Order: sequence, then structure tokens, then C-alpha cells
Amino acid sequence: MKPINKMILKTDSRSINESFVRICVSAFAAQLDPDIEELSDVKTAVSEAVTNCIVHAYPDKVGEITVKVFIYENRAVKIIIRDKGRGIKDIKKAMEPLFTTLGGERAGLGFAVMESFCDKVSVRSAPGKGTTVNLTKTFVSRTYENE
Repeated sequence: MKPINKMILKTDSRSINESFVRICVSAFAAQLDPDIEELSDVKTAVSEAVTNCIVHAYPDKVGEITVKVFIYENRAVKIIIRDKGRGIKDIKKAMEPLFTTLGGERAGLGFAVMESFCDKVSVRSAPGKGTTVNLTKTFVSRTYENE
């Protein structure tokens, strides 16, 4: 299916940019007229994916994060978040709830949160080459009654 609209955003992997990306993606997705809960789901999933880039992909330096958003006629939004950081050795293990490579205050719930708020989450990664996270959410069809 061909998108009816798309957006590309590139930003540094600085923690201050996480909220900027979240707001940009949600503002772009708002053209589909989602309800507040659906929009909140997208914001949360995007926040988790971008935070993973900031914390895990580039732990000792600032790198680039690329975000692509596609809007489809069936009220679906696809969000692709890519980094060129250190990559994930074992994706299956990394996606297990409570697994974290950093410990401390990190809960290891990033991918679980993304999966709970999106219809589909897929991850591709290669050590030393980066990670790509694909998030897909279809907003419920809305019908409006005559007032």
C-alpha cells in the first residue's frame, strides 16, 4: 500500500531531542484524527524507541537518529526509527521484558512498552551497524453522529 503522506526527521541522539521527536510524530499523525488515547499510545512508543537510540545505540557519543513516518488511507501510521549505533547482538533477548544491558535505573521494558501500544513492532539490527525499529498503529475508524 502506498502512503498518502510522509515525513522524515533527522536529529542528534541527545536526550533533550526525545520530546521534540515525540511531538513531531504525534503532530504529523494527528492528521488521521486519532482519539487522545491512540495519540498517547504513539507518543509513548516513539519515546521508548528514541530513548533506546539515545541510551543504547550511542552510549559514549552523540549520533544521528532518523525518523520516518508514513500515513496510509486505512488510518494506519508506520513509524521507522533508525540509528547507526552499536547495534543489538541478540534481538530476541533484548525484546524480553525486564532484560537490560545497563542495569541500574533501567527497567528493560522499552520493547514491551512499544509492543503494548502498537499493533506491530519489528526490529532489525546488526552489531556495529545500527538498529531499525518499525512501529505500526492503525487508528480505529471514527463515525460521527449528526448533532
